[in-house]
Amino acid sequence: MTGKKAARGAAVLMGLLAAAEAGGTAYFYRRTMIRGKAKTERTMKMAGTDWSQYFPLIEKRKEALMAQEHEDVYLMSGDGLKLHATWFPRGDRKKAVICFHGYTSKGMSDYIGLSDYYMRNGYSMLLVDERAHGDSEGTYIGFGCLDRLDAVRWMQWVVDTCKEEVQILLHGTSMGGATVLMASSLALPEQVKGIISDCGFTSPKEVFTHVLHSMYHLPAFPIIQIADRVNRKRAGYGLDECNAAREVRKATRPILMIHGSKDTFVPCSMCETIYENCSSPKQKLIVEGAAHAESYYKDTPAYEAALDEFIGGIMK
Repeated sequence: MTGKKAARGAAVLMGLLAAAEAGGTAYFYRRTMIRGKAKTERTMKMAGTDWSQYFPLIEKRKEALMAQEHEDVYLMSGDGLKLHATWFPRGDRKKAVICFHGYTSKGMSDYIGLSDYYMRNGYSMLLVDERAHGDSEGTYIGFGCLDRLDAVRWMQWVVDTCKEEVQILLHGTSMGGATVLMASSLALPEQVKGIISDCGFTSPKEVFTHVLHSMYHLPAFPIIQIADRVNRKRAGYGLDECNAAREVRKATRPILMIHGSKDTFVPCSMCETIYENCSSPKQKLIVEGAAHAESYYKDTPAYEAALDEFIGGIMK
């Protein structure tokens, strides 16, 4: 009788633990993967970057950017989502940059600062809202794995709009950086001349594991494994199905990788791993003391010099 009670007690305990694990995974999944549940404020707090010091500059550049000719543009994703971007045409439209923002952000937020560089160098700019962000449709966040396919459609939109002689750069920050790196292995339009990734991560699985360990002090198992199964069923992709460090082994375009040495959200070691695996011509800039997505603001001269050197070698 005592043995039976012990067995029942153990079964109840295991059931409670399983329920707790399932509940914890569901909580993590909702807060991370679903539009409206993943909050910009929480992301900024976790990233730890002090943006207040840069607000005056950002506001000044936003005013200058919005004074330029621009329009909202839309296209359909391969799985039927209406995607949005903001288009800033410049000059003869022979040079264009397509910009991809970070997690829980939008195109018109992450590229306000950098718009000054591209505008004064004569680039048309397409500021994309990735799926489940901004004015683009979608329930589940793509973390680059799905967004890379959307990115190819935006590249073709620029080619169709600016005609075949256009030269295109891809520039991504954080999740956007992962997007352009993951897209590097795809069949890209010949007009795409180079890729710039700022603090891009390797894969959702690896960045989630890092966050669980470093910020929540939780083990990744079994949360990641359960979330992976759930995401395959709901969003249609696995959390390590697409990994930037693997994709750049098949890259055919030159890549510039930029990362802050003090990035605690997406560790700089991910940049090093991606760089080591990259098979195409590559350059790297590590900005000392820069936190997540802070590199441009932390050392603008070094950032713009790296862009000048990289672009000067690939654009006519």
